[in-house]
Amino acid sequence: MLDLSGCGDWQGVVDAWAASPAGSKLQAFVAQRQAAGAVIYPPEPLRALRLTPLAQTRVVILGQDPYHGPGQAEGLSFSVPEGVPFPPSLRNIFKEIQRDLGKPFPPTGSLVRWAEGGTLLLNAVLTVEDGQPASHAGQGWELLTDALMRAAAEDPAPKVFMLWGSYAQAKAPLIEAARQDHLVLKANHPSPLSALKPPRPFIGCGHFSTAKAWLEERGRGAPKRA
Repeated sequence: MLDLSGCGDWQGVVDAWAASPAGSKLQAFVAQRQAAGAVIYPPEPLRALRLTPLAQTRVVILGQDPYHGPGQAEGLSFSVPEGVPFPPSLRNIFKEIQRDLGKPFPPTGSLVRWAEGGTLLLNAVLTVEDGQPASHAGQGWELLTDALMRAAAEDPAPKVFMLWGSYAQAKAPLIEAARQDHLVLKANHPSPLSALKPPRPFIGCGHFSTAKAWLEERGRGAPKRA
């Protein structure tokens, strides 16, 4: 049984989707797969919404599918729990931050602090089965995550949307149709297969410094931590 509660100011979007044919289909599909003994990750599919309220969202990073290995997915795109080795794409994200902002590699691959600081780490598909990438694609999650992206874009507070790879970049019209005053940044996916390739290499994209400066100019810089 999926827990779709506790999503704060995103709850209206979640509830509308849950009551729709697509939401009903997805919930029935996940329940059927669980009953068949499938191992489904992550344990908390809507964690990104619980950690990053819409009112606090400053940056949106869209991933495609949760990690499908044991102990990797934690409900935040690209993030892994503390103690789990960095997956290749996450390693390249940290490599670009080091190059762009001069920050050292962090001790953990968990991006919970990013989420709590206003970065919505959303995957387009929110569940996956063990060892089977994209196994829950096309089952209804995409309609929810498109609605969440639309809600973020319709909200007037300035935001940066980081769209990495062709799948994420296909969402740009959805954002731009809502408002024209957000910043949309595009680059190749940080996967080693594409991070250094044209037309927009991820390594060297400068997204992190660009986003930092743009948000600070609009009074939406990173919150101060104790």
